[in-house]
Amino acid sequence: MRRVGRAINRVLLGVTGVVLLGTGGLVLFGGLDLPARWRLRLPVHWPWSRPGDVLLSAHQRTRWSGQGWFWPAVIAALAVLVLLMLWWLLSQLRRHRLNDILVDSGDGEGATLRGRALESVLAAETESLEGVDRAGVLLTGRRSAPRIRALLSLAPHADPGTVVRRLSDEAVTHARRSAGLDRLPGDVRLRAVKHRPERVS
Repeated sequence: MRRVGRAINRVLLGVTGVVLLGTGGLVLFGGLDLPARWRLRLPVHWPWSRPGDVLLSAHQRTRWSGQGWFWPAVIAALAVLVLLMLWWLLSQLRRHRLNDILVDSGDGEGATLRGRALESVLAAETESLEGVDRAGVLLTGRRSAPRIRALLSLAPHADPGTVVRRLSDEAVTHARRSAGLDRLPGDVRLRAVKHRPERVS
């Protein structure tokens, strides 16, 4: 699934780049008056053939502006375009979750382990540690070299150093050995659980 997403992403980037490059080339071609300098005979309706040409003529710009639906439709189309661009940008910035990881099965062929299964086991074992109220674990990186991103909510009495050390020595080590990985690096974020003050009578 990730390969399909990457292929679609590359195709969209390629098409967008070709369109932008072609449009910019046409504008530069006409803006520098190259058809007249090179004595090229272009078709009658060729866009941007002279420096004074514009993208849209006055008639084209004002053709539908008197209609009541025109400006709401333009604004809605631009809003959808902006939202799509923001979604695409955020999808490029976020780290992709691993669906599965490659495991050394010892027979030379290897096997795959579901990423969500390993995440669930890691989260459950981490939450069993003293001082950890809740734990969220996400696998990122490559299938052959996964990484862990963990967010731990600590109880008020928890010692952060002890929690991180036990997470590394116990939960992460168990996961690394069970998956047959040489190393399993990760990033851990800690936050304290807010609790209501108790009334003392």
